Amino acid sequence: MGWIYLISAILLEVSGTMSMKFSEGMTKIIPSILIFIFYGLSLSLLTFALKTIPVSVAYAIWSGVGTALIAVLGFSFLNESFDFFKLGGIILIIAGVVLINLKGTAH
Repeated sequence: MGWIYLISAILLEVSGTMSMKFSEGMTKIIPSILIFIFYGLSLSLLTFALKTIPVSVAYAIWSGVGTALIAVLGFSFLNESFDFFKLGGIILIIAGVVLINLKGTAH
């Protein structure tokens, strides 16, 4: 169940970050309110995930996958620039999450 909480927390965190973009500096009311709702739910679910997943693993996955997803969404839907340096950064984020996860599962 912890992994379901973690995946849900990631999706809510990404939704909160996208709401930041759509709030246009907190000038649009609905996206501004959604920031707090999505982040509040995300952190709550992350807390539930920590019951069964080590904090180092859960936080690395939450932040790393969230960062990579936001980057991909920015490239894909928000017309943000994309180059091989950014691709390399995403690959390094994913590699770091994998390494922490591998080390975190060894007992």
